[in-house]
Amino acid sequence: MIYQPPTGARDLLPLDVTQKHWIEERLQQVFQRYGYHQIITSTLERLDTLMAGGAIERRSVIQLQGLEEELGLRPELTASIARAAVTRMAGVTHGQRLYYIANVFRRTKGSSHNRVQEFYQAGVELLGGGGGLADAEILLLVAECLQELGLASGWRLILGEAGIARSLLSPFPVSLQATVRKAIASLDRVTLENLPLSDALKARSLLLLDLRGKPADVLERVASLDLDESQIEAVHHLKSLISLLDQCYEGANSQFPLILDLSLVQTLDYYTGIVFEVVSDRNQTHVLGQGGRYDRLLGLYHPQGESSPGIGFALNIEQLQQVLLDSNQLPKFTPASNWLVVPENPDAYFAAFSYAQKLRSSHHHVQVEMELEGRNSDTIREYARSQRIGQIAWIKAGDKPTIESLNVRPITPVEI
Repeated sequence: MIYQPPTGARDLLPLDVTQKHWIEERLQQVFQRYGYHQIITSTLERLDTLMAGGAIERRSVIQLQGLEEELGLRPELTASIARAAVTRMAGVTHGQRLYYIANVFRRTKGSSHNRVQEFYQAGVELLGGGGGLADAEILLLVAECLQELGLASGWRLILGEAGIARSLLSPFPVSLQATVRKAIASLDRVTLENLPLSDALKARSLLLLDLRGKPADVLERVASLDLDESQIEAVHHLKSLISLLDQCYEGANSQFPLILDLSLVQTLDYYTGIVFEVVSDRNQTHVLGQGGRYDRLLGLYHPQGESSPGIGFALNIEQLQQVLLDSNQLPKFTPASNWLVVPENPDAYFAAFSYAQKLRSSHHHVQVEMELEGRNSDTIREYARSQRIGQIAWIKAGDKPTIESLNVRPITPVEI
């Protein structure tokens, strides 16, 4: 019998882990520079927590069977962090800047055969931060994260507004709104053209489908619609936000790399304001990250229903890893050991272990391997070169070590 990981799971081998950590360490540095603090929530949550009042579909949650209460694996982190903020941090009166680096589990649509169901994300949640300044901080933070990874260009942020998207759908028959919304989200013009709609509503649906492109062009098209006061206010907010982003952005271009898409509909239904996706220029099906504003989510977990604003995003580690591989940014090898300590005979075992330990304790982040297999000297040298090990310390009992450099940057030996 050949043992394999379960369907939808996968193993990360050492080079995968090295590259994953390379990405995560750089993102963590940016999060911390912006004043965010790490939070770790439970992988397991109650099902009602994970579903966020119905905003997350039950079928997308991987559930655990045979337990006294309904539990599931988190499909994303925002709901769990909102729950933790309300229940565990209830006494905090100021805003919270929180970040996470964690795995999430999501049941894929259709057949799960060979479909990954475990993903890695890094992201932030800004709780208690409302208005344009908070929106701008989050979007500028996304940009700085990508720049820190070496992606100064080659990406775009697709920006939408959940409130506008919902309100523009309100004239459609209730029975067809979900279909229209799904067709717009998937850019499915054929479905829209064949729906049983009046000529006016069909024209409106196709106009909504085309509310995507350069911000100035999209805002001009949306101005042709009959907007109510709240829609006008949301459009004004978008104009101000885009202007602020262009003024503050310090990237490869003078303008923030933005596509305005007022047809953008996120898969999670708790967003109330701006929503966004980050995509690769090379392949826009590669969603590098996503996020948005959720000003009513925290109220779902509060005993009295009191809410406060929130906004955040998640970056998808696997997609970032793929894009960075294509750009040759990621490490191509696992970290090499600096030393290989070799006892030349059984009498030298104690001296070899002692010397290896002194090397480890005398240098910062030094990596020291012990030769454990009793191989001959030529085989040991061949192994050390293949593993890019910098130096070999040959140990004899009672003698000073013999240091052999292998043309890799050496680290100063220590006295025994």
